[in-house]
Amino acid sequence: MGRLEGKVAIITGSGRGIGKAIAKALALEGASVLVNDVDEEVAEETADELRELNSKVAVAAGIPEGDVTDESSCIRMVEKARKELGGLHILVNNAGVTRDKVIHKMTDEIWDLVLKINLKGLMFMTKAACEHFKQQRYGKIINMSSMVGLGGNVGQINYSASKAAIIAFTKSIAEYLASYNICVNAVAPGIIDTRLTRQIPEEKFASYERSIPMGLGTPEHVARVVLSLCSEDFDYVTGQTILVSGGLII
Repeated sequence: MGRLEGKVAIITGSGRGIGKAIAKALALEGASVLVNDVDEEVAEETADELRELNSKVAVAAGIPEGDVTDESSCIRMVEKARKELGGLHILVNNAGVTRDKVIHKMTDEIWDLVLKINLKGLMFMTKAACEHFKQQRYGKIINMSSMVGLGGNVGQINYSASKAAIIAFTKSIAEYLASYNICVNAVAPGIIDTRLTRQIPEEKFASYERSIPMGLGTPEHVARVVLSLCSEDFDYVTGQTILVSGGLII
């Protein structure tokens, strides 16, 4: 029997990259999964792969159904998981975007977009799941932060600010929900080999890769940490941020 047998998880932004790796890791351990992405095609592809793993799957994708910045869509996602998959026990807030600019080139539009998706969307999903978790006196919430949320990064002021805020949000919600037996933790990946990081200029990316003592991270490295946090092994851990950077930050 898998570690998550009988559990139901919503993973936002799970059509590709880290989110997809998390969805597969949880499904392999017996969880039913609601796949979410604004890109309907990649969401359905991921859902098909999970079904091949004998996982029970639901999909909330596209606009507006997959839009975490729409509070009503987030409420419907929770209702869909409960209706189609039989409950909800795990929420992984993974959806996020980058729009990098240095301060003198930052616009209101770019700033607001990143904060809206990365932070407000996370708040809406947590709010939607929270009452259900409180009623059943059980839940696992994992929020995806970033190493830049701990130390900042030149040219990523909006993204860094959103990821730092996620850490503070995690601690605040963890304190509120601890008495309901709900664990809330954050994961802060370092440089991970994904579609987004591969958009970094090749020479700069190679420089980043050389700086990591344990080599370039994979989505699966992050997914295994999230899986552990979702399991009963971490039932007594809450309000923490786990850095997954291969020794880049100690």
